Amino acid sequence: MNVKQKSRSPSVASGLKRLLDIALALPALTALAVPFALIAAAIKLDSPGPVFFRQERVGKDSRSFIPLKFRTMEHCSRREEIDTVSKDDPRFTKVGRFLRTWGLDELPQLWNVLKGEMSLVGPRPTLRYQVERYDDRQRRRLLVSPGLTGWALIHGRNAISWQERIEYDLWYVDNWTLWVDLKVLLRTLVVVLKREGLYGPGGVNEMFGMEPPEEGKE
Repeated sequence: MNVKQKSRSPSVASGLKRLLDIALALPALTALAVPFALIAAAIKLDSPGPVFFRQERVGKDSRSFIPLKFRTMEHCSRREEIDTVSKDDPRFTKVGRFLRTWGLDELPQLWNVLKGEMSLVGPRPTLRYQVERYDDRQRRRLLVSPGLTGWALIHGRNAISWQERIEYDLWYVDNWTLWVDLKVLLRTLVVVLKREGLYGPGGVNEMFGMEPPEEGKE
């Protein structure tokens, strides 16, 4: 992944990326309005609790925001990003397991993309406790907006270690082009359809660093 960084105007590059985000996110949200309503109804019928799971994340330049995500676990479960999530996790609801398998739980983040809090492509949104454990090099991950999908996702997703994921994210920060974004979007369809990298080795996702403090509920 040692590729020479491409020269470009930061303002032009960010403008082109933003145009791509809006051009794809707006019609996608319009087309998904009815499917989203059906998913919301299924979640409510399947288990008590809210339709959406909301939790603070850290985005570009360390700014906090709340990404939208369809709830996939029992409402009183400890938040899934804190616990180790496994393939056979009993906290998944029936609808939630289906949504996770096909990546549908993340699609409401198209709204965050439209708002400018996220991009279609970039490092996945980060929890505050993870950012606090970054070294200076890893913090460069926050130089770009977090993405609905990303370079790390199409190169292993949860099947690779956190260190590897961060390395892929840093490569993306240094080597972004519109072509890279389009390649990621197309490859993401393949990854989702093949259900690649949903879980880590042995069906259990790796936690980031040491055991984080117990806080927050879904």
